[in-house]
Amino acid sequence: MTTNSIEYCVVLVTVATEAQAQEIAQVLLSKKLAACVNIFPVNSMYVWQSKLNQDYEWQLLIKTNVNQFDLLAQKIKAIHSYEVPEIIALPIINGLQSYLNWIDSNLS
Repeated sequence: MTTNSIEYCVVLVTVATEAQAQEIAQVLLSKKLAACVNIFPVNSMYVWQSKLNQDYEWQLLIKTNVNQFDLLAQKIKAIHSYEVPEIIALPIINGLQSYLNWIDSNLS
């Protein structure tokens, strides 16, 4: 059984090192701002200051409630090493209700 909801989101964040990815994940989980954080190595191509760049980074996929986004973004920005970090939320438009309930049970 699923539910149609935009109460929940996946937040995407990229960082330069695996250590920083783990630090951010631990902070968000310990502060109950996220229920789960997946961490993946990624090869990123982007334009920064008019220059094409390619870097190996770490992508965090953070599952949370949209009501947590502002505080979550503040916590990430406070410890992130980038001048302009990627911190974007994508809505979860549908999900297994028991999973969404689990997200809620792990947030403050």
